[in-house]
Amino acid sequence: MAPYIEIKNLSKHYGDLKAVDGLSMQVMPGDIYGFLGPNGSGKSTTIRMLLSLIRPTSGQILLFGHDLAVDRYQTLGRVGALIEKPDFYNYLSARKNLEILGKLSKVRNLNSRIDEVLDMVGLLPRAKSVVRTFSLGMKQRLGIAQALLHKPDLIILDEPTNGLDPQGQKEIRDLVKSLSQESNITILISSHILFEIEQIANRMVIINKGKALVEGNVHDLINGDDRQVTYIVDNSDSVRSILPGSAWEPKFQKSSPDRVWFRITKEEIPMLTAYLIEKGIRIYAIEPVRSLEDFFLQLTENETIN
Repeated sequence: MAPYIEIKNLSKHYGDLKAVDGLSMQVMPGDIYGFLGPNGSGKSTTIRMLLSLIRPTSGQILLFGHDLAVDRYQTLGRVGALIEKPDFYNYLSARKNLEILGKLSKVRNLNSRIDEVLDMVGLLPRAKSVVRTFSLGMKQRLGIAQALLHKPDLIILDEPTNGLDPQGQKEIRDLVKSLSQESNITILISSHILFEIEQIANRMVIINKGKALVEGNVHDLINGDDRQVTYIVDNSDSVRSILPGSAWEPKFQKSSPDRVWFRITKEEIPMLTAYLIEKGIRIYAIEPVRSLEDFFLQLTENETIN
């Protein structure tokens, strides 16, 4: 099956600044695809090129197998987007705002479609409420409803949880998952929040300084060979004293009074544990951790963030 988004060696330069620098990636049908990177990494610039808001310096964008530069209107008609925070007429109701946008987009059966999308984002009971009474999270959900109005096959969300409280962030994450699972919509979600992508995405790319550092299945990337493992012990000094000259000395990371951190593979955990027990170390707990944050920091630790 052809990718819904295929970016080939995409670049955008502003003078000497390389905002995007030879980026390649693929979003497949059915993906919740995490577009992850620190602020200033080129995510928003890439999304603006995807939506034909700015022109690339070089490279190619294919949407649904069509060259965006050639078939702009045909391809973008199948895409919905929420870029940064949505803007609405605050003195009008949620329904009226969607009516205006739907008429501009020539949405068929507009009234029933408005009910559908408001129900999808959990705002149908507030359809007649004026937007100025909405919380920021509700406005974000209304923005997603707007992006869904014309029944797109793909939606692009640029930092949709930015500025929301933890409850609002969870509501948006749950909404994204339900759109994928229940409505079969492919989603590209841009974020600098590592935990967010780990929670909802099945595939991702991590970019920095406009370049892709890694792309693949989120679970496979997070659960790769290397991981940080914390040993909770009675006295970390006793652990450190037995490490010099052993195979485990290069694996040692750091320690606190009752904790020792190693970077080891999954297969090495029982071997290190047996070694420590043999040396008389009392172990109270073992905590292997390989979060997306850990993975991201490994990739970017030697790079300067823009």
